Amino acid sequence: MSSKERPTLGGTRIKTRKRNIAAPLDPATFADAVVQIYLDNAGDLELIAKSIESSDLNFSRYGDTFFEVVFTGGRTQPGTTKPDEGERHPYSIIDCEPNRVAVLPSVIYIQKILRRRPFLIKNLENVMRRFLQSLELFEENERKKLAIFTALTFSQKLSGLPPETVLQPLLKDNLVAKGLVLSFITDFFKEYLVDNSLDDLISLLKRGKMEDNLLIFFPSAKRSAESFSEHFTKEGLVPLVEYNEKKIFEVKLKEMKSALTTQIADDTDISEVIETVKQRVKDAKLPDIEVVRILWDVIMDAVQWSGKNQQQNANAALRQVKAWAQLLNTFCTSGKLELELLYKVQIQCYEDAKLMKLFPEIVRSLYEQDVLAEDTILLWFRKGTNPKGRQTFVKALEPFVKWLEEAEEEE
Repeated sequence: MSSKERPTLGGTRIKTRKRNIAAPLDPATFADAVVQIYLDNAGDLELIAKSIESSDLNFSRYGDTFFEVVFTGGRTQPGTTKPDEGERHPYSIIDCEPNRVAVLPSVIYIQKILRRRPFLIKNLENVMRRFLQSLELFEENERKKLAIFTALTFSQKLSGLPPETVLQPLLKDNLVAKGLVLSFITDFFKEYLVDNSLDDLISLLKRGKMEDNLLIFFPSAKRSAESFSEHFTKEGLVPLVEYNEKKIFEVKLKEMKSALTTQIADDTDISEVIETVKQRVKDAKLPDIEVVRILWDVIMDAVQWSGKNQQQNANAALRQVKAWAQLLNTFCTSGKLELELLYKVQIQCYEDAKLMKLFPEIVRSLYEQDVLAEDTILLWFRKGTNPKGRQTFVKALEPFVKWLEEAEEEE
């Protein structure tokens, strides 16, 4: 007998993997299906969200198309905001009233969708970025709706939406030049601050990498502190104006401190250093008190300290005071400024252990170099208001004050 197997009539069964064929299979049909859900539920976002949840629509493939329908009521032509062929619905963000009451439901609705399908956050980013880069294609009230929507997405902490990928696209030169960005960001600020503090806004801008220079929103011809103040004061955002003024002030102080640090480290001629300070004070309109504080910080920061050797530290500090006394004297032009310098010395000696015992010697050196007047020292000694180390320093300064008082009596 042959061992060969006989053929059978049963054939061979080939196992095939079942496929979940999602419908529809193209963006246009997908958009029409989403629009139909809107129409079937007469714009009721609660019912629409439930219908979308139970549908077999392929969101992983057509996420961008979905958000186009949410924003504009239907598909948009590639590279534009113009309607493409197909069904549309009248319940979109662009079609609602330009106020938070009308826009907020859409934000909450999108939040619900994202909780079920968190991967759609990238599609939301894509569509928002594209629309914000195309602000000139929208009408003024449509841009306002987009600004309100954007503010509310961050105010409501919409799942995972990163500020930098949404706000950075605004900074296209042509949009800034036309003033569209300034108008948009103004509406955005006003809406966001309804529910949030200025600190929250600044934190948001920091995460969006836009906080360092708020003038970037202004057309180049209006990019000045004065224009910033005028615009946002008129829009009722005075706290933002105050914040920006403080920020500019801090930057100018930092720049002056950096320049002085370099000059003093390089042992630049003192007359040149004085001119540098005068010019920066004039250009930046810096307050005299801040100038005095910075001068003292820079002078003492440049001291070459010698670790634990107290006498060497004392000698180094006193040499520095003597070397730069003329610089201090040039800008300590009143009793008030001299007293401010004395308070500055007091605080530094209190906070720096190696300077704790040097307070009376530094004060005496400043007196001998004509930086501090006798009246200023006596006023501090008798009525000084800063409590940091005061009792210790008053006691340490008693011999010098006694000497001043005796000299005064002899005169």
